[in-house]
Amino acid sequence: MFDENTIQNLLWLLIVLPFLSGTLSLLAGRRMNSRAGGVAAALTLIGLVLSVVVATQTGTHVLTFHTDWLLIPGRAVPITFRLDALTWLMLIIVHFIALLVQIYSISYLHDERDRYRYFGFLSLFIGSMLGIVLAGNLIVLYAFWELVGLSSYLLIGFWFQKPAAAAAAKKAFIMNRIGDAGFLLGIFLLLFQSGTTELTELSDLFVSNGPLATLTGFCLFCGCIGKSAQFPLTTWLPDAMEGPTPVSALIHAATMVAAGIFLLARIHFLLTPDALLIITGIGTITMLMAAYSALYQTDIKKVLAYSTVSQLGLMVIGMGTSNVTGALFHLTTHAFFKAGLFLAAGSVIHGVHTQDMRQMGGLRKAMPLTFVGWAVCAAALAGIPFFSGFLSKETILTGAFGWAGAQGGLAYSIPVLAVLSSGLTACYMARQGQLVFFGSYRPADPVGSAPVHESGPMLTAPVLLLAVLSIGFVFSGNPFSAEQSWFFRLFPAVGDHGGHLWIALLSISVVVVGGWLGWRMPVSTQSTSLSRLSEHNWYLDGFYKRLIVRPFVRLAYLSYGFDRRVIDKLVDFAGIGTVVLAHMIGWADRMIVDGLVNGASWLAHRLGNLTRSVQNGRVQSYIASAVVGLLVILWFLI
Repeated sequence: MFDENTIQNLLWLLIVLPFLSGTLSLLAGRRMNSRAGGVAAALTLIGLVLSVVVATQTGTHVLTFHTDWLLIPGRAVPITFRLDALTWLMLIIVHFIALLVQIYSISYLHDERDRYRYFGFLSLFIGSMLGIVLAGNLIVLYAFWELVGLSSYLLIGFWFQKPAAAAAAKKAFIMNRIGDAGFLLGIFLLLFQSGTTELTELSDLFVSNGPLATLTGFCLFCGCIGKSAQFPLTTWLPDAMEGPTPVSALIHAATMVAAGIFLLARIHFLLTPDALLIITGIGTITMLMAAYSALYQTDIKKVLAYSTVSQLGLMVIGMGTSNVTGALFHLTTHAFFKAGLFLAAGSVIHGVHTQDMRQMGGLRKAMPLTFVGWAVCAAALAGIPFFSGFLSKETILTGAFGWAGAQGGLAYSIPVLAVLSSGLTACYMARQGQLVFFGSYRPADPVGSAPVHESGPMLTAPVLLLAVLSIGFVFSGNPFSAEQSWFFRLFPAVGDHGGHLWIALLSISVVVVGGWLGWRMPVSTQSTSLSRLSEHNWYLDGFYKRLIVRPFVRLAYLSYGFDRRVIDKLVDFAGIGTVVLAHMIGWADRMIVDGLVNGASWLAHRLGNLTRSVQNGRVQSYIASAVVGLLVILWFLI
């Protein structure tokens, strides 16, 4: 086993490599276009190898490394790295998905004139995400958390010349800042109560009970609400599909949105039962709303985007019901099959040059490799047996039913709604498959459209590899038992979270019914109030526009009018008054002050002349003056 100093140096190298790649690409500019993707992928591959090496050397041991960052009188703020099983699992997932996305992007964006900028931003994101994974201190984690927000803003708005992409980037940035503000407040509350933000120390110092502890936990959860697009901050993620498709696969399927779930796993011991109940409720609302929103979408990427939001809601339910292992298991399986679905969607878009599923159809024959990859990943997402998603979903559902049994009453609505969400997932994925890969091809221009053909190996190979990793046998020799998987040996679960046959049969039945209904949905449906509710994501954007945006815009206009009509007038009046007062003071200075000075000078001059006339050097004048003075004295005396 490596000594701790060597491991610490390797961890620093893991973070430095992507930042080095990004800096090199951005500084070199377009001269780096042809090599940016290769260099970025090579450095990510080195990072993946180093992650595997560190994992094999440390295993499940918990190691903490400190390096002083800021030295303030009376306090030192350290950079802390925490290395445990969760750390190296996330290190491998982030590096692996990032490597596939970079290889995919080399071909997908081969005609892009600013490839250097794309790969530079991508490397910046990877480095920021690795910093979150390695952080052992909430302040350090928050610093990298903000860097992830910045890099996602740059990647979503990569095609900034498109108004929709620029607007989506701003929307993602602003809505994430709302969640991050709550996260920062939670860190301050934690610091106030415990005097530290070190994760290894908080477990002993923080008392997780009482209203203030609940408020602290909820504020920390606000970071997850923003990054993982939970209700009510869900609307930025579907709009973020304006970015390049590989970005969607990396950021919005496997890594950035998973940062919120990772954060919940890190701070779970800080959360009170009341905070966990709130978290469970928010996850349930998010899961159902997003699943229904995906049902009637026509954009192939937006279906997957809403699906991501829904699956994140399911993971949050797992965290809220104290099923941390189940939530992390689904996070791991979701990273593979959802990244595969996004990359398969990118391959389809690359072939047909549209994202509208109504203009697709019959592509399974023209793009057989893409279809196979999509089908396997979709089966995993829907929770069909023998695929990874079935194992991880059943783990969360079983844990939720166990939690509901302990809580009693209305608590059973949570797992029941989760089962219903599984049926909706199967429904919209069956609908997507029917629209995209089956039936006949429906191009917008049947005459001028070019024949569709399979994408190149750099696009299809990552999809097929992710499809293989979405098969249940990759995780467990028994594809019906998650508890026998290597994941549960790595993260032992507390309580009973798997193996209930009736739950599995219920879930499979709902999935079959949902898939059948989705398959039978026609290509073009008549617009109804229910379909519009799905298409417009429950009108959340309109609601926010009326409730928040328009009032603030009106307030801004009112403030501008008040500033122009009142404040500016007062300033102008004060300016005019100051000028008038200055003139008055100038007149008083000139006529009174200067007048008094000049008058005193004139009087002194006259008195001087008068006294000088007496001192004329004549004896007769002096005798006369003396006589006059004597007479005056005598007059006064008499």
